[in-house]
Amino acid sequence: MPPVPVRRGPIQRAADRFPAIESFAYSDFRWLWVSALTSYLGMNMQWITRSWLVLKLADDSPLALASVIVTFALPMTVFSPIGGALADRISRKRMMLYTQAGNAVLTLVVGLLDLTGVIELWHVLLSGLINGSLMAFNMPSRQATVSDIIPNNKLMNGMSLMSSSMNATRIIGPAIAGVLILFVGTSGVFFLISGIYVLAVLTVLPITVGSEGQKKSGKSMYGDILEGLSYARRSSPLLGLIIMAFIPILFGMSLYALMPAWARETLDVQSDNLGGLYAVMGIGALIGSLGLASIPRFERRGLLLLSSCAIWGIVLAVVAKMGSYNVVMPMLLFLGLVSSMFMSLNMTLVQAYTSPEMRGRMMSIVMMTFGAMPLSALPLGALAERIGSGNALFASGIMLTVFSIGFAIVYPSFLKIK
Repeated sequence: MPPVPVRRGPIQRAADRFPAIESFAYSDFRWLWVSALTSYLGMNMQWITRSWLVLKLADDSPLALASVIVTFALPMTVFSPIGGALADRISRKRMMLYTQAGNAVLTLVVGLLDLTGVIELWHVLLSGLINGSLMAFNMPSRQATVSDIIPNNKLMNGMSLMSSSMNATRIIGPAIAGVLILFVGTSGVFFLISGIYVLAVLTVLPITVGSEGQKKSGKSMYGDILEGLSYARRSSPLLGLIIMAFIPILFGMSLYALMPAWARETLDVQSDNLGGLYAVMGIGALIGSLGLASIPRFERRGLLLLSSCAIWGIVLAVVAKMGSYNVVMPMLLFLGLVSSMFMSLNMTLVQAYTSPEMRGRMMSIVMMTFGAMPLSALPLGALAERIGSGNALFASGIMLTVFSIGFAIVYPSFLKIK
């Protein structure tokens, strides 16, 4: 059973009064949230800094940007099943500590290579590969720990607040990194990011839940992975949710991969304004996740999930055809909102339909969907070099909407998932 929150301090009283933050009544959840906040801050600052460095090293090539996405996403497919099985076997807290420490060391090395002027594109690709591998081990443990702390009837609130930590850093992370690049260069920002990852390690230490290993299943690691896949296949809601997770990864995430190239090509921005584009999407995403956290119970969550995915595609297609920075900004705000609602709700429903002893493995399967990004990132990157980034993003948005509607037609019972 999750620990009973002590309702005496100001945080607990605030959580009683405002349903949107009720999960903050749990001390372990607060530390987990702060750790996620610092980790995501480092990741989002690293995202724009790495992208800007790649544009410099590869002469503004969209295909090079897509290649970096591939190196980060591919390990999600390869290592997430192992990370999920480990999350159901060993200390989830220890897994979070080790992976965050690894990110700190790796980012420091990249900063040193950049500072000394010996950095090459293959260094960036290799660092992306290692970052993605560490993420594949980190995320299943972190997400499964939420359900160790928060009871099922409050799980959507807990998962939405966890998403809000990521979305808040999508506002400030790119904006901070974009401005700092102008003053200290990409190497200076990498050094700062390394320090932020160290802070993420320190904020995991006070967490008490997840310090012990999970109950042993008696199976081998391979057996645990197969059991998780079989469990997902036998559950119709879980299978539908996992399939739905693939659709926006294939077509909706294209904007994150091609944003730097599209912004340079269409809007003629510098690093600070690029940070602004990412930041406004983060504001929308934060609004979306906090809005979802405020909903105590919504009976047609399957319908909400599919609707947000289809709208995501429509807005992406429209944004791709816009050529004005001021016009694009409010549209990106809305795009961030609907995409955040989809991601938070999908993760919540996967946890809600999964038994506690399988949650690490189910989270790893959801993480595996990120490994599908190369299936669209590379073709779209190549297409962008031929027809322009805007046209490639327009096609991506149309496909996202079409596949969302197609899924609703083929699987109508999904609309009734609660």
